[in-house]
Amino acid sequence: MSLFGLGSRSQKTFRPKKGSPSGSKGVQLKKHIDATLGAGNLREAVKLPIGEDLNEWLAVNTVDFFNQVNILYATLTEFCTPSTCPTMTAGPKYEYRWADGVTIKKPLVVSAPQYVEYLMDWIEAQLENEAIFPQKFGVPFPPNFQDVVKTILKRLFRVYAHIYLSHFQKVVSLKEEAHLNTCFKHFVLFTKEFGLIEKVELAPLEEIIESILQR
Repeated sequence: MSLFGLGSRSQKTFRPKKGSPSGSKGVQLKKHIDATLGAGNLREAVKLPIGEDLNEWLAVNTVDFFNQVNILYATLTEFCTPSTCPTMTAGPKYEYRWADGVTIKKPLVVSAPQYVEYLMDWIEAQLENEAIFPQKFGVPFPPNFQDVVKTILKRLFRVYAHIYLSHFQKVVSLKEEAHLNTCFKHFVLFTKEFGLIEKVELAPLEEIIESILQR
């Protein structure tokens, strides 16, 4: 099955790729990301370009990470079902419950696909909210912008953790492990560069992350 083939992909969980926020500047930064990633040096690719605004950089990369996780998970939707994954877990020690603090205030135990569905809907709402992710050049970011980014990335990490600890053998059988590992390494290096995810949250994949950082 092709990584980008629609095949058995769930239309509910797969979303079209989001464009870069923040007008023309976001587009310029997206081109910078594509160019530096293409050069193959992920440690350089995550660094804030000289003279650029940190929030702009966080915004463009957050959109990219949303798209990457969306595509990766979409290839597994036929294997990640309410019956195979009745709870959203990261191995036997970690279980994630869903709450968005608005419509769902009390954390709910939900299946993995339901959790991801809630999560992608929630992230999409943040990305489309111009009060949080400004679309026009020169419009300032809100004071809580970095807190929102941290929450988005923390929750996207949970999808990576579930994929690695519940579906890695399937990823291997689909011959997608190299792509998964590259995407995750990019994610880890970026979040580490800017201190965006607390260490305790990374515990489920601690050994994988240590291996990544030593390469």
